[in-house]
Amino acid sequence: MNQDHKRYMLDTPVRYKIRIEGSLDRRWSDCLCGMAISSRSRSGEPAVTTLTGELVDQAALMGVLNTVYDLGFTLLKVERLAGSKPAAGSLSQAEAI
Repeated sequence: MNQDHKRYMLDTPVRYKIRIEGSLDRRWSDCLCGMAISSRSRSGEPAVTTLTGELVDQAALMGVLNTVYDLGFTLLKVERLAGSKPAAGSLSQAEAI
């Protein structure tokens, strides 16, 4: 493991972008820790919904992911957004999880 990689703490707020397959109504935002919800669809392709926002800790992230799972959506991508700060320093680019 790269020693230069800074660690994120489990109880640190972090901004995420989560993509799921399918269309999710914006009214679900409150059930998903207040994440912003936007959906798009292209002709001949399944709709994709993007959830974006800051989650207070890893438990909140797991809650969002569990809700997405319970609703039957396919998880496409979870991305920690640039500008989120690890416990010791910062990373300069977004990272896919």
